[in-house]
Amino acid sequence: MSSAMLNLVLKATLDTLYMVGVSGLIAALLGVPLGVMLFVTRPRQILAQPLTNQVLGVITNVGRSVPFIILMVAIIPFTRLVAGSSIGTNAAIVPLTIAAIPFVARLVEGALNEIPPGLIEAAQSMGATPYQIITKVLLPEAKGGIITGLTITVVTLISYSAMAGAVGGGGLGDLGIRYGYNRFDPMVMLITVAILVVMVQGFQSLGDHLVRKADHK
Repeated sequence: MSSAMLNLVLKATLDTLYMVGVSGLIAALLGVPLGVMLFVTRPRQILAQPLTNQVLGVITNVGRSVPFIILMVAIIPFTRLVAGSSIGTNAAIVPLTIAAIPFVARLVEGALNEIPPGLIEAAQSMGATPYQIITKVLLPEAKGGIITGLTITVVTLISYSAMAGAVGGGGLGDLGIRYGYNRFDPMVMLITVAILVVMVQGFQSLGDHLVRKADHK
């Protein structure tokens, strides 16, 4: 493989890591609070607001039900407004983030569901406020499940970022299609797939390590 192609592979790898890192971070910052809200606003929960819960649930379900490739096309005007363009790595971050937020929210909600109700009731009986229950009981107890959910999200974003390459999103997906598929170069395709597999394995191993540390504590 030529040095020029190696440079392209390196740039595409860094672009993919950039897209996944930024979109994953924003999705975590917005998706975790949304997941907490979905949990605590349920009937008979500490901030029970059934109507708010239903509205948040519908929005989250709609976000999760749209296939990513369709979402990318559907929000092109919004992407241009936010990123100034509908192609490139910065543009791809917009649909990646929008797709990941409801995904994170439901995974966080699922992690909170695993907390024994007795812990919440005990905190309430000691006079803890809803904010204290969320920060001192819910999030610490669900830490392992939340980390698992975020790991799954990052792995999913890697596959989504490769899909984004099909419509000019940059990264390894774009490299594989442009230089591997369109130019009939199986070596480029093989290298692209291998790097994506290594990325997934690396992030999954890191997530598993963090979960073990969280559970040990």
